[in-house]
Amino acid sequence: MPSLWPRFYEIIHSIPHGRVATYGDVARRAGNPRAARDVGWALSALPPDSDLPWWRVVNRLGGVSCRSNGMTLQAELLADEGVTFDPEGRLDLAIYRWDGDESTGGP
Repeated sequence: MPSLWPRFYEIIHSIPHGRVATYGDVARRAGNPRAARDVGWALSALPPDSDLPWWRVVNRLGGVSCRSNGMTLQAELLADEGVTFDPEGRLDLAIYRWDGDESTGGP
């Protein structure tokens, strides 16, 4: 396991219900702003039964990404948390992006 992965997981675990972070946001908070792809690799390595809220990590445009369970599952899990999507399948990062403050709940 690469050295930043545990930090990525810690940050992702902190994303509140109804909020999201981008891969780049997670990488920056972990101290390496160039490690966005590594965040993706770390998430893809999670076991299927992981309790880490992987679905709260989206791409820089506010879109969901592919995972073995598919984009539909990620969108459904976010919708269950009250996140809404535009007709192109993107969420509004100005509304749902987590600012890193653990006390910040959903919109």
